Amino acid sequence: MTLRAAIVGLGGVYPMHAYSLAAIGVPVAAVCDKIPKRAEEAARLTGERAFTDYKEMLKQGGFDVLHICLPHFLHTPAAVGAIQAGYHVLCEKPMATTVADAEKMIKTAQDNNKTLGVIFQNRYNPGSRLIKEMVDTGALGVITGGWLRVTWHRGSDYYTRSDWRGKWATEGGGVLINQSIHTFDLMNYFLGDPFRVDANIANRAHPEIEVEDMAEGMIFYGENGTIPVSFFVNTYHPYDAPVGLEIVGTKGRAVLSGEDATVTLNDGTLRTAGADTEAQRKFSIKDYWGVSHVKQIAAYYESLRKGEPPEITGASALVTQRLVNGIYDAAKEGKST
Repeated sequence: MTLRAAIVGLGGVYPMHAYSLAAIGVPVAAVCDKIPKRAEEAARLTGERAFTDYKEMLKQGGFDVLHICLPHFLHTPAAVGAIQAGYHVLCEKPMATTVADAEKMIKTAQDNNKTLGVIFQNRYNPGSRLIKEMVDTGALGVITGGWLRVTWHRGSDYYTRSDWRGKWATEGGGVLINQSIHTFDLMNYFLGDPFRVDANIANRAHPEIEVEDMAEGMIFYGENGTIPVSFFVNTYHPYDAPVGLEIVGTKGRAVLSGEDATVTLNDGTLRTAGADTEAQRKFSIKDYWGVSHVKQIAAYYESLRKGEPPEITGASALVTQRLVNGIYDAAKEGKST
């Protein structure tokens, strides 16, 4: 089956989608951005059709899948419009800014028999796969707790050079829904649906924005919320430190530092996983982030060809959407949710 793609939003993450599609042999039929120069330059380099209005691009067609790389608040209208027009959708994280919008995307896809995928590429890292295996097979024993930490740096210029970042209405939040959402998604991937959360958020170092640059609290996993996971995330660290995550069980523990996973069992067994060097060579990419984009996008298109749902569906991504929005609700209301 020959499938063709279109991409809307030609900002920072666009190159990863464009490269991934080229690497797996999926032609891009059209690109769209509200900035005419950006759209024209992208089209000129690759021979794609250029648009400044995605609705017009949907009308003209000539593709099967719309890749959404837009600002967060535009994910839902673009996805709903594309699905209703007869296209499959692959949307960058976060899926939406609210749970209601995410649910609207899922229902629209179900009602129109179209496939909705959401990018959480870190699930495809070898380290993530190893930890998932150790949890699912029971190798770690009964899970008793864990923690996650994301301490990165975002300067004032990161927010001021954009008209949508740092605002509740358009970004949907700050460090939670943007920089650290991948790590929260990984914890959900490992441990399942959260039971409840207890959290605080604050803006400590970025007076130019409305949203939080720090969040801390507890997520309780397990059927009755018996697995406590603490978290601390911010964007005022001096540099982008490696993401950290740990899961502790009665038979051992698993630690993720950046892309490197180390599993230490009580019986002395040690297992590790790091960068996917084979995929890096295959796709000529040195950055593991890009490699995992290629892997997820390739898997998405393979699922379309087989007529099967992708590994990361809208319903799967909704778990993380609910967690992030639940943390915001708990912090703002001052109670567990």
